[in-house]
Amino acid sequence: IIPGAKGLPTGTGGKATLLLSGGIDSPVAGWMIGKRGVKLEAVYFHSYPYTSERAKDKVIKLAEILSQYCMSIDLHIVPFTDIQLQMNEKCPHEYLTIIMRRYMMKIAQRIAEKSGSLGLITGEAIGQVASQTLESMLVTNHATTLPVYRPLVGMDKNEVVKIAKRINTYETSILPYEDCCTIFVAKHPVTRPSLDRAIEYEKALDEENLIKEAIEKTEVVKIL
Repeated sequence: IIPGAKGLPTGTGGKATLLLSGGIDSPVAGWMIGKRGVKLEAVYFHSYPYTSERAKDKVIKLAEILSQYCMSIDLHIVPFTDIQLQMNEKCPHEYLTIIMRRYMMKIAQRIAEKSGSLGLITGEAIGQVASQTLESMLVTNHATTLPVYRPLVGMDKNEVVKIAKRINTYETSILPYEDCCTIFVAKHPVTRPSLDRAIEYEKALDEENLIKEAIEKTEVVKIL
């Protein structure tokens, strides 16, 4: 006897938007929420040419694997290069990661609201990297009015890897193609960011035009 996922029918739990990277964690987070009957759509932030087209292909493959469990997925591929370049030029480097995460939340929210999603999903776990402390999560949460679901928040890496292997995303996730989170990384990123400072530093950016342009240039791949 092979045990199933013990889930609920897709769509019975509403709809949510997954921030999907090429790593191990976010596909597992999507699967965990999806098996509770939540219809998934996904957003991937692509920083070409700093990240390759193979990195995008990798994320499309991960979405295809998830769709085997959660039915069709609309994958929104957001061009993120111009935003990161302006951040790198105008923001303190120790705050680059946290401001980048806040912009991801802002863009994902706008995409989610257009499609009727009821929340955002991330693969964050407490203490795994600098942007995943409780303080950092608090600051990123303030960038969106939608609820942020973090099904991996209390898990360690071994637990996540075990699930990734079970759902067949692991081998794709470990392919050596970088995503946008691995470029313009500060040597000493802040681990206890201040919300007030993050908001103040963001004032140097042309937020509305950056976000508007990124959304207008977003490519939607329908994963059936």
